Amino acid sequence: MKKKKQKSSFVIEKFDDKEEWLKARNGKITGSKIKDLIVKRGTGEKKGFYQLIADRIAIAPDGENPMDRGTRLEEEAVNRFVKETKKEVNTDLVIFSRADNPNIAFSPDAFGDDFVVEAKCLSSASHIEAYITQKVPSEYADQVIQPFVVNDNLKTLYLVFYDPRIPAKDFFYLTLNRSDITEETIEDYRRLETEKLALVEEWVLKLTF
Repeated sequence: MKKKKQKSSFVIEKFDDKEEWLKARNGKITGSKIKDLIVKRGTGEKKGFYQLIADRIAIAPDGENPMDRGTRLEEEAVNRFVKETKKEVNTDLVIFSRADNPNIAFSPDAFGDDFVVEAKCLSSASHIEAYITQKVPSEYADQVIQPFVVNDNLKTLYLVFYDPRIPAKDFFYLTLNRSDITEETIEDYRRLETEKLALVEEWVLKLTF
């Protein structure tokens, strides 16, 4: 039970139950959320902006570990991709690696002759952010380049987003073609990975012999 009291320019709402109090905070800008919302002029929105949208349209998380949830939903996400695109995919558990350096590798969630599929079942806020911006989330910027580093013949990566907690837009995908990434960038990643692996081998030898 909540009680409202008008105080000129603002209203005080009193709650007897903490769970009701927590629910009432959803979708509102509060003091603890402001740091995740205010941005400098000319920059993109912060995560808190997308969280406010999620608070209003998404089903609340049930407490499941995010990593466990992502793993559990991967198969559903890939199946949805197949249903929507009519593409034939292979979902075998595989690791792709470079013939000239097997330690440069990646593991797709699904793949075809000239494409791979990566499924992302993220927080509702991140899901909404990716849909609104139509951009690869910054935390996956390196990950989506790796398949092109490993496979010189790869043409396309489909980055699939799936969140059944958002019924209105639970599924979509972004298409990243090899032509969207410069060969110079791909080569830079390959060179840096090769150099880093050589350094790893050097330290392994020093520490084990």
